[in-house]
Amino acid sequence: MNSARPVLMLKLYYHGGIAAVRTLGRLGVPVYAIHDDARAPAARSRYLREVFEWDLDGAPCAESVEFLLDVGRRIGGPPVLIAADDTAQAFVSEHADALRRGFEFPQQPAGLTERLYSKRGLHELCLQHGVAAPLTSFPQSRDEAREVIERSTFPIVLKPIDVVRFKRRNDLAMYIAQDVTDALAAYDRLEDPAAPNLMVQEYLPGPSSSVWVFTGYFDSRSELLFGAGGTKLRQYPIHTGTTCFGAVRSNPEMEAVTARFVKALGYSGVFDCGYRYDASEGRYKLLDVNPRVGLNFRQCVGRNGLDVVRAMYLDLTGQTVPADAPAEGRVWWVENYDIAAATDACLAGELSPRRWAGSLRRIDEPAWFARDDMAPFRAMSVRAAGAVGRRLINLVR
Repeated sequence: MNSARPVLMLKLYYHGGIAAVRTLGRLGVPVYAIHDDARAPAARSRYLREVFEWDLDGAPCAESVEFLLDVGRRIGGPPVLIAADDTAQAFVSEHADALRRGFEFPQQPAGLTERLYSKRGLHELCLQHGVAAPLTSFPQSRDEAREVIERSTFPIVLKPIDVVRFKRRNDLAMYIAQDVTDALAAYDRLEDPAAPNLMVQEYLPGPSSSVWVFTGYFDSRSELLFGAGGTKLRQYPIHTGTTCFGAVRSNPEMEAVTARFVKALGYSGVFDCGYRYDASEGRYKLLDVNPRVGLNFRQCVGRNGLDVVRAMYLDLTGQTVPADAPAEGRVWWVENYDIAAATDACLAGELSPRRWAGSLRRIDEPAWFARDDMAPFRAMSVRAAGAVGRRLINLVR
């Protein structure tokens, strides 16, 4: 691998950031990052050349663009630009024309990233291109919401259309309502009447293993250069959240559906998505798309170690992406999330401490622990211990 071209990472909050830093740094790629706190756990990685402190969410956009371009000139290149969370990717998409003067990153059709981030936009794209999706309504007032809720079959899911805006207002990703009263109360609690942002979606029952995830890298012609799928064995929060214990499992039928969808969209870059199996209809339905590097991309790895971040780096720097088959059965573990998920599952009577401990013998790669890069794991453990302590105190109270 020609590793002379540097990489600039935007945001290091979650385990997807440290995974990207390590997967490239171990190959000798010079990796830099922009983050608002140089003391963050991932920022302590030995594979980071330098962390530039900057509040990408709080600073004026024009100043952030100039700051990024200045960093790009300082580290040489032009660097490959990788966004590690939603707001960072939204920033890159919004200012793509200006940032392209100093960086390499996948180019999308105008407005596509925004439509994929919007749950309404994604739903419309699924209908347009014949991709199965859950039945969904988008009420624009409480009266409309009441009409939808009263004719629904329960349970139902209340989810945000704009996830970023919803998280800033509410401290959860979605809500599963059990009856009309529960749903209306949740709607009143979660919705912003001035700018409606809630949708009502059918609930697809099933264990975590009924969710199938896929992450792939598609080149400028929307051709899949590398991809792998997997199963959620546990998720955090339980029943509704991100993978915290998962395995590689191929699903050729759904991989073909995803590849056709991406081709029809004209999308290029890392495409991270999740489906849930609807047993009543005997088919998978698309739930979510992340038009960026996903948190758990290292779950979906090839037999020879290829992942979507390496594939993207190779392609954007003009190198050949080698063929690599998915490492079937490989298990990925997110330590801090899984401990929290296991605690909740044990309290709910869905998991025993013995079964949880036994499952850890299957792990092939943890998200944070790495013998060649221990500082991020130590820092994360300290922060996680504090969070667990506060949670236990609240439970006792």
